[in-house]
Amino acid sequence: MGMMVGGKRGVVSEMNVVPLIDILLVLLVIFMIIPVHNKGLDALVPQSSTTAPDTPKRDDVIVVQVLADGTMRINQEAVTYETLDARLEEIFKMRASRIAFIRGDAPVEFGVVAKVIDVMHTSGIASVGLLTPDLEKGL
Repeated sequence: MGMMVGGKRGVVSEMNVVPLIDILLVLLVIFMIIPVHNKGLDALVPQSSTTAPDTPKRDDVIVVQVLADGTMRINQEAVTYETLDARLEEIFKMRASRIAFIRGDAPVEFGVVAKVIDVMHTSGIASVGLLTPDLEKGL
């Protein structure tokens, strides 16, 4: 704050605004830079089944089942582990959406299901979903 003494009017005080302007400019620059570096992770938000217009029809859904006795099925069609890759490539050859589900019976170990998921990824399926009994009721 600056003061002038003397003159006709006596003591006059006036505020020195230069430091205040400097602080405001620094804050302005800081708040302009922060949003540029604030990048979060992309997240897919689940959609409700009634509002999703591009939900696949029941016929379009591919479900790979791993049964308790070690056999596998693709939409109720029996398949072996050796022919699973070729059969999946044949099914998804002409499809635009590469989404499939896997359903394992309760006594099946997760290691077996993980191997089937790996085969599904290597055959070109972009997204593999785990089918639970609750989701199965909705399909």
